Amino acid sequence: MWFLTEVPNACPLDKDQLFRSTPMTKTKSRAAVWSRGGAAPWSSPHPAAATAVQDGVLLCSCVLPWRSARATWPAEDAGQDVATITAATLARLGTGLAAAKLPVIWSGDWNHALHSREYAGTIEGRGLIVGVTTELGLRVATEHLAHAKPGLLSIDHIAVPIGWDFTACQRVVAAVAGKRLSDHDAYIVDCTIR
Repeated sequence: MWFLTEVPNACPLDKDQLFRSTPMTKTKSRAAVWSRGGAAPWSSPHPAAATAVQDGVLLCSCVLPWRSARATWPAEDAGQDVATITAATLARLGTGLAAAKLPVIWSGDWNHALHSREYAGTIEGRGLIVGVTTELGLRVATEHLAHAKPGLLSIDHIAVPIGWDFTACQRVVAAVAGKRLSDHDAYIVDCTIR
């Protein structure tokens, strides 16, 4: 399965199963979950999240607020600053994911590094994210991987249930022949469902 963010409307993955969040703009969705087959839709707890269930596991891909997100963020999470908007978003998202009473894989562009320098989100938002992952019983496999920008840690994350073993976790640079395809890299986690 793939957890995607900023997914264009014209996406070649639509031929399989692609579960989208609400639109981010007229040309793309905020997030999506892709499966080759066997997944079923799940009611998303937040407009910036896409959810599906496969093999008894709730899959969630989302975008979380960043410092300049206020102008385009869903009105339900009104706030004067990114920390307030992040708190409202995480409250809805965390409550909705917990209510499923299923193991959760939560991924996406969280716009927060979980260690070291914070440059896209806020320290308050970081603490709230850690709180939600703890409440959901998740371990963030990508928390120490590098960002595309040198010297920074990833703001794109994959969290899996604490009881699962992950045998590999890696960053894949989003470039071909030295040309960047995105300002975000791809992150891969191989895990064993328990």
